[in-house]
Amino acid sequence: MADILKIYTRYRSCLWILLLTLSVKYANGLTCYCQGHCPYDNFNGTCEARPFSQCFAAVEEVYNPDTGLPEPEYTYGCLPPEEKGLMQCKGHLVPHLVPKSIQCCHESDHCNRLLSPMYEIRSTTPDPNSGFGSDQNVHYLALLVSGTASVIILFVMVVCVYVHYKRKEDKRQVSIIKAPCAPYLGGNSTIKDMVDHSQSSGSGSGLPLLVQRTIAKQLVMGHSIGKGRYGEVWMAKWREEKVAVKVFFTTEEASWFRETDIYQTVLMRHSHILGFIAADIKGTGSWTQMLLITDYHELGSLHDFLQQYAPDGVAAGRLAFTAASGLAHLHTEIFGTRGKPAIAHRDIKSKNILVKRDWTCAIADFGLAVRYISESQEIDIAPNTRVGTRRYMAPEVLDESLNKFAFEAFKAADIYSFGLVLWEIARRCNTASSTISEIITDESQEKLVTYGPDDYQQPYYDCVPSDPSFDDMYNVVCVKKVRPDIQPHWLAEEVIQRQIKHFHYFIVYKIHFVFPSSPSKH
Repeated sequence: MADILKIYTRYRSCLWILLLTLSVKYANGLTCYCQGHCPYDNFNGTCEARPFSQCFAAVEEVYNPDTGLPEPEYTYGCLPPEEKGLMQCKGHLVPHLVPKSIQCCHESDHCNRLLSPMYEIRSTTPDPNSGFGSDQNVHYLALLVSGTASVIILFVMVVCVYVHYKRKEDKRQVSIIKAPCAPYLGGNSTIKDMVDHSQSSGSGSGLPLLVQRTIAKQLVMGHSIGKGRYGEVWMAKWREEKVAVKVFFTTEEASWFRETDIYQTVLMRHSHILGFIAADIKGTGSWTQMLLITDYHELGSLHDFLQQYAPDGVAAGRLAFTAASGLAHLHTEIFGTRGKPAIAHRDIKSKNILVKRDWTCAIADFGLAVRYISESQEIDIAPNTRVGTRRYMAPEVLDESLNKFAFEAFKAADIYSFGLVLWEIARRCNTASSTISEIITDESQEKLVTYGPDDYQQPYYDCVPSDPSFDDMYNVVCVKKVRPDIQPHWLAEEVIQRQIKHFHYFIVYKIHFVFPSSPSKH
């Protein structure tokens, strides 16, 4: 022991210098080896990680068409320092549809070259050695059973004694664990109380992770209220409060990570953006559920609402104004110590706008959203195989001329899509007098024409099929330069007149700028 102390005393300074060097390197950022995951589509080589970031090495099973067999494919690169980077480093703990794994490090530059992640291939072949053979001795079988029973009885007795003497200690540990959740989950706290508390005393990025997981475990699932290409939405209850639970398909893990990350952006919460409550991953060894828990709005999406209701001019204006307010909050960058980056939605449509009980709107579904970090002038685009809705794509998206390095281009595409949503609202607007009459003079007679709200239709309903392809929309919007019609009788309502002006600004003037030779049909 004395020799060990002498050695430690002699080399103690060297050890501290080594630890300090590693800490400074970690804080200043690493240089990582990259292959197959290099930024800005660079060739394989190195990437510069931001401070407190990590390097990673990942492996995924891919199909080799030459050999006809699955084989591992390795990629290397840098991870961001935010919470999503830490969650990705723990991705090997979650079962995947396609076998994959990941390992992270931050000890030194190019440390990920030395990592060799491995994934586990589950065997479905039954064990041929299971069960007893028919020729086994009955005496030894009886001895084995009696011995096993004795061990089980002894084990139960030990457990009972342990529980009896450790009950107080267990209670103390539970109280320590629950202490951070007490301001949120104690007493008769409602979801609104918890969210208000997190906004006033927390980081402004949502409820603490432990509180979110607690809420997810206490959910009582109800019935399905909608299903799409990327998941299914359920109505559920937490402490008798209705909430909406979006369950993502296992193949849409990237969308779940992205939407959760966007919702937990600082100062993201807004009265006209769908209220985020919690997110969690639940599962066993055989299945996984990725949950996103939000406020529940019984009127559903604006798409469903307009099919059932024909709002008057004031109500239509309120729907349009509140939806625009939510989109404006997304696009706006808030500066300060707890600032908010500018965010572009990239999938604005009536199905992604929810209607509240007071007939105001809330923007939802941020699986495709991008953030603009002004300090570094970076556009944070998450890797995602998902694409937007073709019917609502802007011309520059359809003809692939959108500048992906200019954040204003993403905002402009959002505005085009929002203009189509305004057209849907205007089409269903019922004027203050319920009907509008005008005199039309022919050569020989006069006719009294009465107008009411038009039937609900989606934009370009008369030009493309119900599920248009990319080529269908490109041909109509970019080649023929067709735009949705504005009916003359819409202009009889003052609120709709103002909305039409915005629609012209969003759609017509914008398209005239992009396509100066646009035809007269708008």
